[in-house]
Amino acid sequence: MSEYQNAVETSGLTRLFGKFTAVNKVDFYIPQGEIFGLLGPNGAGKTTIIRMLCGLLRPNAGKATVLGYDVAHKPEEIKRRIGYMSQKFALYNDLTAAENIRFYATVYGVPRQRREMRVKALLELAGLEVHARQLTRALSGAWRQRLALACAIVHEPPMLFLDEATAGVDPIARREFWDLIYSMAAQGTSVLATTHYMDEAEYCNTIGMMYRGELIAVASPDTLKGNTPGKLVQIDCDKPLKAEHVLEGMPDVIDAAVHGLMVHAALQDLEQIPLILAALAEEDIQVQNIEETQPSLEDVFIGMVEQRRAQASASHKYTETGD
Repeated sequence: MSEYQNAVETSGLTRLFGKFTAVNKVDFYIPQGEIFGLLGPNGAGKTTIIRMLCGLLRPNAGKATVLGYDVAHKPEEIKRRIGYMSQKFALYNDLTAAENIRFYATVYGVPRQRREMRVKALLELAGLEVHARQLTRALSGAWRQRLALACAIVHEPPMLFLDEATAGVDPIARREFWDLIYSMAAQGTSVLATTHYMDEAEYCNTIGMMYRGELIAVASPDTLKGNTPGKLVQIDCDKPLKAEHVLEGMPDVIDAAVHGLMVHAALQDLEQIPLILAALAEEDIQVQNIEETQPSLEDVFIGMVEQRRAQASASHKYTETGD
């Protein structure tokens, strides 16, 4: 049996597809019983990281271990000991909910004498008792999601990978799903979840923010929000897109972005509010309300991405001029 301090550890983890760098020198670790979230847009490298950690892709550089096993040298040992669930988790529509769990118990090698006990326990955990004899094709998306989770953990894996596992279900179903994940983590299961839902990332103990294959920040949700520079204000106005453009050109505005019907602006100081109001009024933008607000993970992520883009632009200009 492999000894390990953390459920997952990566160091310089890198994956190329031809000349394209999908994952670039990623470092993080997941203590036992913690929920780690990889947050970022589609194409950021989240799924590629999970595929490497599950032993499905070999890294081009760097190192990673899962449950103490090296992903490059012991992939089969890892596959036997982890649970994996994605948005496209394979359920058999012509089987009932109970039969699906029973089938995966056989596939994962759950001893025959324990299978029925596991089926019963997982139906109860997922709240599927009343749907146990119902064909899977007749289940709603939320119930199919719960069933997929039950199948993924039928062999009681100490490590669970969730790759966009809640995509396509409503917010209430997502919250109920995460209640199940919390109960598993409380019993010692370690979890790595990828998501592009900002609200979902709040459920994680630690978040790794991904952008263009790089891990641009790793911290708890509260720490990330607490490190946001400046003071954040929320502006309710009649022309949010135009207001964003105006604010981005002001020297004392660190960043500005449209959030729904509002504009969020990070200011050097709240004393700049009168200047902002004057600048917006000059552009015939009517402001109904402006007030200080607490940053969300979306604010944090947008701010970091804008900072990266500005750095890349400055570097490109420097290279062109040779200065």
